[in-house]
Amino acid sequence: LTSLDRYKGRCYHIEPVPGEESQIKAYVAYPLDHFEEGSVTNMFTSIVGNVFGFKALRALRLEDMRIPTSYLKTFQGPPHGIQVERDKLNKYGRPLLGCTIKPKLGLSAKNYGRAVNECLRGGLDFTKDDENVNSQPFMRRRDRFLFCAEALYKAQAETGEIKGQYLNATAGTCEEMMKRAQAAREKGVPIVMHDYLTGGFTANTTLAHYCPDIGLLLHIHRAMHAVIHRQKNHGMHFRVLAKALRMSGGDHIHAGTVLGKLEGEREITLGFVDLLRDHFVEIEGSRGILITQDWVSMPGVIPVASAGIHVWHMPALTEIFGDDSVLQFGGGTLG
Repeated sequence: LTSLDRYKGRCYHIEPVPGEESQIKAYVAYPLDHFEEGSVTNMFTSIVGNVFGFKALRALRLEDMRIPTSYLKTFQGPPHGIQVERDKLNKYGRPLLGCTIKPKLGLSAKNYGRAVNECLRGGLDFTKDDENVNSQPFMRRRDRFLFCAEALYKAQAETGEIKGQYLNATAGTCEEMMKRAQAAREKGVPIVMHDYLTGGFTANTTLAHYCPDIGLLLHIHRAMHAVIHRQKNHGMHFRVLAKALRMSGGDHIHAGTVLGKLEGEREITLGFVDLLRDHFVEIEGSRGILITQDWVSMPGVIPVASAGIHVWHMPALTEIFGDDSVLQFGGGTLG
């Protein structure tokens, strides 16, 4: 009925995991016909859909994957990319600076807007809704969007610079998410935000395809990432999630801070940064890069350092992340 040789996956190399007698590292290849074009959702359903629940396995972890260039070319990728974002914002030669508004829960929309205005007037390029600020009873989305847009216009008029507020478009349905993105654009805000893991890859890709049509930059938050990647012997490494986001689409993504309150080693974090920004990534064991990745013409994604950092971290952060990054100080600005 079907050709086993054509469709079966192949384990082509096995090696021990140093220091772990009960673990092995297996390299598996799948025929390209397994995967629907342009669908991160189908890619993950095919690779990790049921196998992680097999009784025969005590634990399983997807450490990395190489995406063939022929498959990559079926994805749009980031809505704009690093250079286009800098051109839209007219900001060059330095990291972009941001702030997550704190306290994130309980503020009225008017007071939230006041905090946005003060931060942008003070010199920041962006302010940001936090991941769980959506449309709650204490601050409905419509009111927050209005007061934040007003705050942004005032800051731009006073400073003469282009400013942004990541208005969180994440919603319970794709239809409502699209309405929120359109509402942000109608108010003249240049960027929206999406929680790509809790929102899902189908929703994220839909929004990433829509954003360039209406001229919106797309900031990506990785809420829920540690549920998937923090266990060292089971789940999926964040480098895989970073690759998937670049394929699904986003102009920024949180990539860890090294110095802040969330876990993350320096060299491994720099591996994420390479996978997000570079056109070709070489094998680099110290950074956890075990296989090469050619991104061909797909634009890069700006890594975001955010969570528990403040102004005294600035020299180290610029050394670690370089110019093409966003440094976000939430409590470090408003704490």
